[in-house]
Amino acid sequence: MKILSVHQIREADAYTILHEPIADIDLMERAATECFNWLSQNIPTGRTIKVFCGTGNNGGDGLVIARLMARIGYPVEGYIFGSSEKFTANSLTNYERLLEIPEVSCRFIRENEELPVLTNKTEIIIDALIGSGLSQPLKGFLSKVVDHLNASQSLVISIDIPSGLFSDDSMTGHPKASVVRADHTLTFAPVKLAFMFPENDHYIGNWHALDIGILGEFINRAETKNYYLRLEDIHPLLKSRNLYSHKGQFGHALLICGSLGKMGAAVLGARACLRSGAGLVTAHIPIAGNDILQTAIPEAMVDLDESETCFSSIRDISPYNAIAIGPGIGQARETANALKLLIQNAGIPMIFDADALNILSENKTWFSFIPKGSILTPHPKEFERMVGKVSDQFERNRIQREFSVKYHVYIILKGAHTAITTPEGNCYFNSTGNPGMATGGSGDVLTGILAGLKAQGYSSLETCLTGTFIHGLAGDFATEEKGQESMIAGDIIESLGKAFMATHAI
Repeated sequence: MKILSVHQIREADAYTILHEPIADIDLMERAATECFNWLSQNIPTGRTIKVFCGTGNNGGDGLVIARLMARIGYPVEGYIFGSSEKFTANSLTNYERLLEIPEVSCRFIRENEELPVLTNKTEIIIDALIGSGLSQPLKGFLSKVVDHLNASQSLVISIDIPSGLFSDDSMTGHPKASVVRADHTLTFAPVKLAFMFPENDHYIGNWHALDIGILGEFINRAETKNYYLRLEDIHPLLKSRNLYSHKGQFGHALLICGSLGKMGAAVLGARACLRSGAGLVTAHIPIAGNDILQTAIPEAMVDLDESETCFSSIRDISPYNAIAIGPGIGQARETANALKLLIQNAGIPMIFDADALNILSENKTWFSFIPKGSILTPHPKEFERMVGKVSDQFERNRIQREFSVKYHVYIILKGAHTAITTPEGNCYFNSTGNPGMATGGSGDVLTGILAGLKAQGYSSLETCLTGTFIHGLAGDFATEEKGQESMIAGDIIESLGKAFMATHAI
């Protein structure tokens, strides 16, 4: 799914109105009806709904919602902040339609008038004050309204975007800005860029993208560098196997992993690589890890380092279709020297994770020698070591793109909505995964998955997109069985089969 700017979304609305064709007020009705459908399915009958409306089109959405909810028996109170003279044409029409529903209490509240009392925890507040397109912080009366709303203990549901939040930019420069803190946000697809960053999580809450029928031909033609990965995006990338397939057709992956005391990372990475379809997997490990790995994963082969305790050298790497390095290798001096030689001699795109990234961060001139098309998989702290501190997540995303372009590499920046940047400056945000995956070893599992896919002939981009999505989906399946608190990295591996089957089966 493309992520479009607010300007592009408005163009998409206009295109739909012109070419469907549909009247703009009917498109508003359609959008509000989708919100109504979600609300009626998720709010128990009898709960009082207080709809906070502005005088723009977002307020018009709120007025439609108030009318539709009242028609099926919900107690509804409508509040319009401003004067009727400020109404857009569609909002005025929907205000007049709402007046035809006698069960709805609806009144205007102007500046300096007393704000509605919000003391009942069972009330539902619908935020339809501002909507998207804001480029300056709220001031004056509406800022006061938002602060009043946030002081309540009621459940808050924002329509399209929490009022006061920027859609395409950071709020970091406005730390005292008034922004609705929603429990849920019902947004209209395509989703907004702001929804992809953790700094906005406490404003947006759980968001739900609703399809309001924006014409696909406009979206297909729209230019963007931002994408949101869904199942239908990944399914076409998966390779199928024929009856006469054999292991030689699915590549040989090399994982350089493990050190004394960190062999668990090697076990997780190698097992995930095997579960991701690689025909052969070899783990290059120190001598001390031989018994551990050969006992834990009999399906994997072992290539022993000369060192008893760490990665210090590598022999012939020509047999391998994919090379991944980092899980558990440590940062010993001989390991850093061996990594430098490996980078210089690899000749194929590599996958860098964990301590391999930390060593690179201590030797930043080496970034220029990384094979083009390689994949780097930092978590936020590792990325900070690579590029320095950033002021906010929007800046971090910009720097991530610039790094990918400069060094012609792919970066998988792990976290909620994992961000994948490409040498073309594009960014793909992942839709799968959950907080239960915030546990030691999850990154080692991802590295193994990526190595397994790369060995099978997936391109670097396909490897990043498919591997990240499958990793998160396996985590989602594991959470259903184990719960978030009880998940461990091995549970993700055990759910990889389900994840692959679900992605194939769409």
